[in-house]
Amino acid sequence: MTTRPRPRFSVRAGLADASEDDGPFEEVPAHLRVPLQQWVKSTLTFEGKPRQNAARPICLRLRIPPGRSRFSNVDYVVPLAETIGLQLLDVVDEVLNTRTAADWEAHSLSEILDQAGSAYRVNEAADGLEERVTPAVREAVRQTMADAAAQSSAGSAADHLAAAWQAAYGRSPDPVRAYSEAIKAVECAAHSVVQPNNAKATLGSMLGEIKNARHKFTAAIVVPAGDPIAPAESMMRALWEGQTSRHGAQTATVPETLEAARAGVHLAAALVQWFVSGAVVRTP
Repeated sequence: MTTRPRPRFSVRAGLADASEDDGPFEEVPAHLRVPLQQWVKSTLTFEGKPRQNAARPICLRLRIPPGRSRFSNVDYVVPLAETIGLQLLDVVDEVLNTRTAADWEAHSLSEILDQAGSAYRVNEAADGLEERVTPAVREAVRQTMADAAAQSSAGSAADHLAAAWQAAYGRSPDPVRAYSEAIKAVECAAHSVVQPNNAKATLGSMLGEIKNARHKFTAAIVVPAGDPIAPAESMMRALWEGQTSRHGAQTATVPETLEAARAGVHLAAALVQWFVSGAVVRTP
């Protein structure tokens, strides 16, 4: 359960107006830099000794040169803890990804990001950072993944939706993959309902099936025009036709934008939920 942030005293007392720009903050604002640097240094230190073996692969992957300690030993920890800006976010993400951070350390980082109004959060698996999404929306998508995973007829819908979510909101977004995985999630969820006898069914072929035999489908949403499959069909078509990178041609391929990919992921989540919940069914 989340609550609204407590207003500053000056705002509560009427001495000042509420800040119009109090987050979420992109990259690493000044008030967050030192806490993140301290977290990196603390997590890469055990009983007062730098965990050089844990820090070395992070330096190598992020191309951060090591330093020298006062005893002329190679030092990988301090260079990581002294990074700033986007590179500091990369370091934090890598520390989580290598599972170097204990559960309580990941929880501490989560609190730091929350309190600082960061645009990023520790993901559910605690193995990386992701951009923030409204908690209610995140919970709805998570529930859809769980429902899809529990239904064998949905195939790999849950896995594809999870991959789409990570590609859309992870620390290094991949819009093209996010959109592609979103479509695969819908194809998996809708296959047993729309084209169960077509082993090579795609979202495009399913749209053709609906167009040619729409009387065979019904949905929970009542449509005044007597065409209950229309809402699902419209959403499926928007998702299918919105994929700009699906095919190559003489003209340059246009990759999906991050905004389009995220919209596609949420659209796919709604469609997956409809099909796995039985809100859209094929009539006998």
